[in-house]
Amino acid sequence: MDRGRRSAAELDPSRGLLAAVLAVLAVLAVLAFVAACGGGAAAPTPPAGPPDPARTASAGPGDGPAPAGAATEGLVSTPVTVPPGLGAEPFDTARQALVPAGWSIAVWARVPGARLAAFAPDGALLVSRPGAGEVVRLVAGPGGTTSTPLVGGLTQPHGLWFSGSTLYVAESDAVRSYPYAGGRLGEATTVVDGLPDARSPDLRGAYAHALKSVAVGPDGSVYVSVGSTGNVSPQDRESTPQRAAILRVPPEGGPAEPFARGVRNGTGLAVAPDGAVWSAVNNRDNIPFPYDRPYGEDDGSARGRVIPDYVDDHPPEELVRLYPGRDVGWPYCNPDPDVDPGVPNSALDPSDVPFVADAETNPDGRALECATLTPVEQTMGAHSAPLGMAFGTLPAPYGQGALVGVHGSWNRQTPRAPEVSFYRWRGGGLDGQRTLVGGFQGPDGSRWGRPVAAVPGPDGAVYVTDDGADAVYRVAPPGR
Repeated sequence: MDRGRRSAAELDPSRGLLAAVLAVLAVLAVLAFVAACGGGAAAPTPPAGPPDPARTASAGPGDGPAPAGAATEGLVSTPVTVPPGLGAEPFDTARQALVPAGWSIAVWARVPGARLAAFAPDGALLVSRPGAGEVVRLVAGPGGTTSTPLVGGLTQPHGLWFSGSTLYVAESDAVRSYPYAGGRLGEATTVVDGLPDARSPDLRGAYAHALKSVAVGPDGSVYVSVGSTGNVSPQDRESTPQRAAILRVPPEGGPAEPFARGVRNGTGLAVAPDGAVWSAVNNRDNIPFPYDRPYGEDDGSARGRVIPDYVDDHPPEELVRLYPGRDVGWPYCNPDPDVDPGVPNSALDPSDVPFVADAETNPDGRALECATLTPVEQTMGAHSAPLGMAFGTLPAPYGQGALVGVHGSWNRQTPRAPEVSFYRWRGGGLDGQRTLVGGFQGPDGSRWGRPVAAVPGPDGAVYVTDDGADAVYRVAPPGR
């Protein structure tokens, strides 16, 4: 393996102990396994500016207090400014956040259950509230930010996207478009309906990832994320319409067809500077150990066991470039970031991550050949829970890149921190994760906020939605 990543076959000494009568078969098996782990480009050279860890140590239990962010080097603790009238919990207590030196952070609005956001052509910020069935319009003024309902009576509205003066809203069962003018919406046009949600008769209320996201490509194609019904539900790959997929509606309209599959929960959906569609994906929980070898000091094969220390760092959350027919592997293949696969406390390489067969759903590799899948372009720590994703340009030393709202883990032994992450755009890809806004999590794992999305504003600031604190923050570089 290049990039210093050792193959799983090299780490399994039991293969050398097979009886002579099986020697030929063993050699063939080893060669096939090595081929399955092969490939992968050289790790990118870290750019100047904010730290860009190309490799990170495994952050398992016992490593100390819960972190304030994934990669907080260069950030400083800064008071969160709270204007009069916005100081209800959690801002009844003074709060500090981690932001770049010289930047500021302020509570800009209080929006219960704030989720995804998009700026309208007139500069208003629109925010979805799935639980309330509405989208609200936020406008800054001399007396503070005003919030008014833009549209209500919707079914779990979540994803928002502007294409010119047309607003696209992704509900749990449909995507509709609206002409937007004068701070108001015109008559709705249904782009696609019949999307699966908890009310679908065949699902009988069982739908863990019903919220949808939407993006519009440069050619006018509409993309919608359809999450899986559960943690591990292979039937989603064969459903109609397909679940655990990104669907595409062509520019001229028509039925939504699968564009990419094996996308467990691609809540983050964004269009990159080169026009490619990217997704930030929430990966599976409780992954069984995939290698036929001991784990750590244990005797015997650990294959198929759910080992908390292994689960903590596997599989990573994915940031993937989508293309027609791409398969991101779920639930049959999982990205494995280990430099030394299956070795406790291995260093993790988050870029160009190859796949390994899932020991629960694909034990013999016949359900899906993982070696045929395109490696995952970029990742973040397992169980981080990336949600909103948006591309934009920030002041130096950041530049052009992707902003990702990270909700934080719910079931990791040492919890991943909620934050806003930044991934620099370079050469058609994304460099490694850097924390842009952190400090929402204390050393004991307690949290006062959970970012959902971050979008660049027309004024040069970054606006962050937080459904844990029921807030929208304005995070501003110096002079903005």
